[in-house]
Amino acid sequence: MNSANSAAVVVGVDGSEPSLRAVRLAATEAARRRRPLRVVHGFIWPLLHVPVSPAPGAPAGGGLRHQAEELVAAAVAEADATAPGLSVSGEIIDGEAAAVLVGESPTAALIVLGDRGLGGFASLVLGSVAVQVAAYADCPVLVARGAERPDEPVLVGMDGSAASRLAAEFAAETAVARGVPLLAVHAYRHPPSTGPGDMQPLVYDQARLNGEEDRVLAEWLAGLTERWPELRLTWRAVHGRAGAVLAEASGSAQLVVVGGQGRGEVTGLLLGSVSQSVLHHARCPVAVLRGPR
Repeated sequence: MNSANSAAVVVGVDGSEPSLRAVRLAATEAARRRRPLRVVHGFIWPLLHVPVSPAPGAPAGGGLRHQAEELVAAAVAEADATAPGLSVSGEIIDGEAAAVLVGESPTAALIVLGDRGLGGFASLVLGSVAVQVAAYADCPVLVARGAERPDEPVLVGMDGSAASRLAAEFAAETAVARGVPLLAVHAYRHPPSTGPGDMQPLVYDQARLNGEEDRVLAEWLAGLTERWPELRLTWRAVHGRAGAVLAEASGSAQLVVVGGQGRGEVTGLLLGSVSQSVLHHARCPVAVLRGPR
């Protein structure tokens, strides 16, 4: 996360209802973190050589540029109403939405966007802009989706990777800021290998295995309560596929946090299969943190 005090929370808007939900979430998060909020709209039409000014003889308030100005102004007003007193600014930036938001990410504290926007296919569970920004952004990405459950815990998925450790730190900071517990979940499918070429046993003690995985998870989480003494931390190891386990657990969480790419996933992928699964199926907002490049 950008540590500069001036780093803003950035929210992408397009005038859709999902983007207005993102504005409300972003405003609340910026207020909690005492950060300014930047409302950004990616204005693609100049790249497509489409006229953006009113046609000759048309009313002065017409044209695509004016429409963009109005939707940004409406989003700024929504943020002001959500978090009165918050420092909010709005900007129209020429470019495709995902590229514009990724371009904002190196200097942003957090990027927030809706799960789907205008022009997306209604049958899609998650819009392409959200997937692209989560895959390429240089800061945490928060996708507004699912239900709001302000009294439920923050949930983080852990697998021991660098990205999941970053996710745990972000989740701990967020849980403390929101005044709720943090629940860390580790999903596993098989007994761990003890060396190259090991054969996994056909029969094993599930209770013993779960205890071993639980112990490993506790080791991964060591140090969080030292850094955040007020953190209320619980954890559990669960047998199953990580994406499905986290999606199911998200039904009783206010936020689920995942690393962008976990242990054992294909290195060339910018967004791992678990984080993609959670983005598509979680029943609450999702934060994605990518590990070191």
